[in-house]
Amino acid sequence: MARHKIYQEEEFPSPFIQLWLIFRQSPVVMIGFGSFLFLTVLAVFSPLLTPYSPVESHLNSLLLPPAWDDAGDISYLLGTDNLGRDMLSRLMHGTSLTFGLSFIVVIISLVIGVIIGSLSALTKGIKSSFLNHFLDVILSIPSLLLAIVIVAILGPGLDNTLWAIVMVLIPQFVHITRNAVKEELTKDYVLASRLDGAGSIRILSYSVFPNIIEKIVSQATLAQSAAILDIAALGFLGLGAPIPLPEWGAMLSNGIDLFYIAPWTVYLPGLAILFAVVATNLVGEGMRHAIRQRKES
Repeated sequence: MARHKIYQEEEFPSPFIQLWLIFRQSPVVMIGFGSFLFLTVLAVFSPLLTPYSPVESHLNSLLLPPAWDDAGDISYLLGTDNLGRDMLSRLMHGTSLTFGLSFIVVIISLVIGVIIGSLSALTKGIKSSFLNHFLDVILSIPSLLLAIVIVAILGPGLDNTLWAIVMVLIPQFVHITRNAVKEELTKDYVLASRLDGAGSIRILSYSVFPNIIEKIVSQATLAQSAAILDIAALGFLGLGAPIPLPEWGAMLSNGIDLFYIAPWTVYLPGLAILFAVVATNLVGEGMRHAIRQRKES
C-alpha cells in the first residue's frame, strides 16, 4: 500500500546537480560539451571505427583531394597524403594520440598535484615559503618552453613528451590546490571539525575536498587544452610522436612542404587541433561560469 505524503518537503539539489543545471543553460557551452564527448568517444573507439589502417599506404592513390573535389574519390572521404595514407583514418586515430593522451596526462598530473598541494597546504614556516616561491618561479616559465627543455634532457619520443607535459602541469595543480585548501582551512566548518577531534587527513577528505573539487575540475579543463597544444607543438617540432604515428602535430609538420600541392594535408590536422582546443575551452569556461553563479546564488 502506497504511503501518502503528509508534509510538503522542499528538496534541495546537491552541489553537482546545481552546477549541472547552471552549466547546461548556455547552448554554446552545451555544443562544446557535446563536441568534447564526441572526441572522447572517438579517442576510445577510433581503432574500431577507422576505415583503413592509419599507416597503410595506397600507392595508386597518392595525394588524392577530399571527396567533394572533382578529382576526389568517395573511398577516401578526406583524401590521402603523399604516401597514399587515408587522411580520415589518420585524423581519427590521431584523436587517441593527441586528445586522448592529453586526457591521461591531465589525470596523472591532477592526482599527483592534488596530493602534493594538499599536503603542502598543511605545512607552515620555511617549508611553505620555499614551496610558494618555487611554484612562482616554475609557473612564470611558459609551459611549452619548459616542456621543450625537459624533452631535450630526456630525449625525443612520445613517452618522454608525455612525461615532460606531466611535469609541466603538476605545479599548476599544486598551486591551485594549495591555495584552495588554505582558503578552506580558515573557515568555520573546518574549525568545528577540529573541535570534534577530526585529524588533518579526515578534514581534507570529508570537509575540504568536496568544496574544492569544482575548482580542480575547472583547472583540469584548462590544463587539457594546454596539454593538447603542447603535444601537438612538440610533434610539429619533431620532438614528440615518431613520423609513422598519425599525431596531429606531426601530421601538420609532414604536410607543410605539400601545402601548395595538397593543402588538405595541412588544414585538416590544423582544424582538428583547433576543434579539440575550442571544445575543451568551452567546457572549461562553462565550468567556471557555473561555479561563479552557484557561489553568488
